[in-house]
Amino acid sequence: MAPNIQSAPTGVLQEGDEEIISVVKPSRDDKPTPRKIQLVWRNIIIFAYLHAIAVYGFYLMLTSARIYTSIYAIILYQMGGFGVTAGAHRLWSHRAYKAKWPFRLFLAFCNTLAFENSVIEWSRDHRVHHKFSETDADPHNAKRGFFFAHMGWLLVRKHPDVIEQGKKLEISDLYADPILRFQHKYYMLLMPIICFVLPVPIPLLLWNETWLNSFCLNIFRYVFTLHATWLVNSATHLWEYRPYDQFINPSENITVSILALGEGWHNYHHTFPWDYKTSELGKYSVNFSTCLIDMMAKIGLAYDLKSVSEDMIKKRVLRTGDGTHEVWGWGDKDQPREDQKEAVITHRKLT
Repeated sequence: MAPNIQSAPTGVLQEGDEEIISVVKPSRDDKPTPRKIQLVWRNIIIFAYLHAIAVYGFYLMLTSARIYTSIYAIILYQMGGFGVTAGAHRLWSHRAYKAKWPFRLFLAFCNTLAFENSVIEWSRDHRVHHKFSETDADPHNAKRGFFFAHMGWLLVRKHPDVIEQGKKLEISDLYADPILRFQHKYYMLLMPIICFVLPVPIPLLLWNETWLNSFCLNIFRYVFTLHATWLVNSATHLWEYRPYDQFINPSENITVSILALGEGWHNYHHTFPWDYKTSELGKYSVNFSTCLIDMMAKIGLAYDLKSVSEDMIKKRVLRTGDGTHEVWGWGDKDQPREDQKEAVITHRKLT
């Protein structure tokens, strides 16, 4: 079955392709095609177990865990979040900036700490999401409801269109990165060690925390990171305002931006997915990921930071949906030539 894309353009893949213009404005009210849901009971049981421990971990954080352990859990949540936001999302999925190998290695480590699948798998699914947003080919189609977009999509078999479009998508640039190839090849060995084994003994050894407190708080920070990420797929695709493109589902949500380290400015992000800030202003107080990238740029570990000029933003706001071409990132074949020409690229690498 072909993806339910109506008459909207399907997005872009390679740099230099011609811009696709939609003659019919897509509707945000289209209903998803009915489908028979196939539950994945293994995932349901695992998530139920993790959430039960996470709830108990939150209780222990409030009652018996040492303050150092709570701070430690928050730091791990921030690190895991950066691995998803600054790493899998902005660097690898959208190629919104470039990074030298020490920063890429750090982000790959943090991404493994977050345990949301390997960067290659995460980025592939995310590019499909941008290419076919809110269609049957979207892994977490928000038109199927909040719960499905939030975590339900992980509890059922993928729609055949998601698998089909994922196979067609160009991801050779991801496999070209040796750090990503290593992480992907050994992910099922690296992930349990980095996400669940290594974090637990540190509080025991450094400030004499109990094993139970350390273990449960580590699970709590992991589940909390998951929900922060999932809110980007659910809440920011359903509620709040759309100042850049009123004809697409993604919206601006400050609460999600705070929880997800700057990923809540989603109407802007789906309009300009190759902007490394994923927002117009990039205020550090609600965009910690931009702060991290800027810090790395100042010391030379991040470069070619792509952003959108003020004039380009004004033009898009005035159009309010005219030319809503979904792109997964910089260099996608349907990225408008105007966007590439007027983009602002800072901290260019010296030749």
